[in-house]
Amino acid sequence: MDIKVTTTERDREPAIRMQSIEKSYKDLHVLRGVDFEVAAGSIFALLGSNGAGKTTIVRMLSTLLKQDAGTASVNGFDVATQPTKVRESISLTGQFAAVDEILTGRENLVLVAKLRHLHDPGRIAEDLLARFDLADAGSRKVSTYSGGMRRRLDIAMSLIGQPKVIFLDEPTTGLDPEGRLEVWQVVKELATRGTTVLLTTQHLEEAEQLADRIAILHQGHIIANGTLAELKQLLPPAQVEYVEKQPSLEEVFLQLVGNDDKNDDKAQTRKDQS
Repeated sequence: MDIKVTTTERDREPAIRMQSIEKSYKDLHVLRGVDFEVAAGSIFALLGSNGAGKTTIVRMLSTLLKQDAGTASVNGFDVATQPTKVRESISLTGQFAAVDEILTGRENLVLVAKLRHLHDPGRIAEDLLARFDLADAGSRKVSTYSGGMRRRLDIAMSLIGQPKVIFLDEPTTGLDPEGRLEVWQVVKELATRGTTVLLTTQHLEEAEQLADRIAILHQGHIIANGTLAELKQLLPPAQVEYVEKQPSLEEVFLQLVGNDDKNDDKAQTRKDQS
């Protein structure tokens, strides 16, 4: 017997869409017409220097900040006109782990499950502790956790309620290499389970390792958007001597934005000296 699966219009459209988004803070124009889409179930990395506007974009998409112009939607819901629907579809993890250090790992998870009025918070906590390899540490206070363990717990807490889209704003800030690898594994697992991930980062290796698509935000615009292979093609072909050397994502990023940053610094220096 054939089983027909009904696909709704919302299922077919991008999980995240931004069109002509603008945002200013008085005379500071942070976003000057940002456009991008994120496919459902994919990992999308947003790269940019400090102050480029990455966190501003995340705050808009999570309904914490209103745009000056343009439209944005998450899971098919408009962030400006349907904020409640958007919030029901998402979870946000900031740059620093939002965990209660006085409580145990299990108590943190149970607390969030109760706040979301979910059935059987204890079972939910146990399942997430096992999934994020924290079962042995579940009864310990979070103050005894390493940075990587705290971040894994933080992401586990954000998944309570099974959000379809999760925003990770520089999730490995302050972590040592081992902690970063732990978080990378968690992010990869999220995508394999169908969760859409928008990741902001300054670590170019992080984007190389995790992202299906990468966008570079510079001076208020998305100046490049594609797969890692597509971005590498923006530079001249690799020169072959004894071995083939492909450009790294870091080389692509610096080639695209480095000169402008240096010119801005020189202009500011001349202004300060005048």
